[in-house]
Amino acid sequence: MRARPEVLAAIEKLADAELRSVNAQVEVLLREALKRRGVTLKSSGNGEEL
Repeated sequence: MRARPEVLAAIEKLADAELRSVNAQVEVLLREALKRRGVTLKSSGNGEEL
């Protein structure tokens, strides 16, 4: 994934504050953005659904 350095730095800061990896933080942010747009993801079988 390509992103501007300042965006990546902000994601790293959030990840550190929330005790997540950068990869996990990106997934959280993407899921939140999809949810705000009304996108529902199918469950992956682990009990999680957006």
